[in-house]
Amino acid sequence: MKFKINRKHFSSALGQVSNIVGTRSTIPILGNVLINAQDGTVSLTTSNLDVAIRLFIKAEVLAPGVITLPVKRLAAIVPSLPSEEVTVEICGDNRVKVASGSSTFQLHGIAAGEFPPLSQLANQCSFSLEQGVLSKLLRKVAYAQSTDENRYTLNGVFFNFAEQNLTLVATDGRRLATAAHPLEVGAQGGSIILPAKTVAELQRILADGGNGEVKVEFNEKQVSFIVQVTKDDKGLVDNVQLVSKVVEGTFPNFRQVIPKETVNRVELERQLMFDALKRAQLVVSDKSTSVKVTFAENSLDISASSSEFGEANDKLAIAYEGEPVKIAFNPKYLMDPLEALVDDKIYFEFKDEMSPGVVKNSEDFCCVVMPQRSSQ
Repeated sequence: MKFKINRKHFSSALGQVSNIVGTRSTIPILGNVLINAQDGTVSLTTSNLDVAIRLFIKAEVLAPGVITLPVKRLAAIVPSLPSEEVTVEICGDNRVKVASGSSTFQLHGIAAGEFPPLSQLANQCSFSLEQGVLSKLLRKVAYAQSTDENRYTLNGVFFNFAEQNLTLVATDGRRLATAAHPLEVGAQGGSIILPAKTVAELQRILADGGNGEVKVEFNEKQVSFIVQVTKDDKGLVDNVQLVSKVVEGTFPNFRQVIPKETVNRVELERQLMFDALKRAQLVVSDKSTSVKVTFAENSLDISASSSEFGEANDKLAIAYEGEPVKIAFNPKYLMDPLEALVDDKIYFEFKDEMSPGVVKNSEDFCCVVMPQRSSQ
């Protein structure tokens, strides 16, 4: 194997595939990147057995071949090289020479045959949608994932392909976020729970992508995301593929959590609401973690107090003519959906001080937030 490659492109690609590689793996090959040089491209693949990623970059392939090298070490070496062109060449028994300008490294690799192959999904469901759509859906719900390892079915995002929609849902038991987008599902349908770590990696890939499509394939054990590459300023070609195990188990019936009756619906300026909550949060302490949201005639009061830091109060003008209602919330649980949205106007629905609040926009999104007990 021998190829020449742009240093910046090579460095960027190594950084992308090294995200999923753990630092404490007891299996040496999982610390390596599989490098396969063929027909004018070099593919880079890493895996931690739960998640695998593969991408292709442009290169001048002088001799085809395949090898694995320590990805963290290689990712540290390549950006430090002095020349824009890097030559990578197998020069012995699993030894690889990396040369650029006046610098030369020799690295010890492991034979490619020991690297775990990317799984081929059997009996899979398959759908395609725009990258931008999936990126927005994930942003609208990912913050609500649970981090409680004892509630493993909540440690991820639920993908539901049904009713001519793709619906994404995440919950930690204290808030639930759901977002939907029309999709030709037909009779195929299906659902998966995508693990939180895979969600984070997929969001990174989509943020670096373009305007192409994402192909989603899954069965009851695994899921594959193939993200089209529509820009080559980083040397990427064809696509980036992410393959992951899915969370086994049944996601709770999220529709039962969404209130059927909320009585009151108020239109709010999203950014003004977010800024007021952020200011109130400045006086919240570990002992007093709530802000009071008080709806009164044509006004919304947002206040917080703690014995450690003092008090904060904001008043917003709103169109509301109902009875006064004061509800206590964890400010972060209200701020997260507001920050994830881009709408100028949002809607807040509520019933009384003991019932959940619901953040909605004019599209298919809602976030249900449970209230906290108020001492006042």
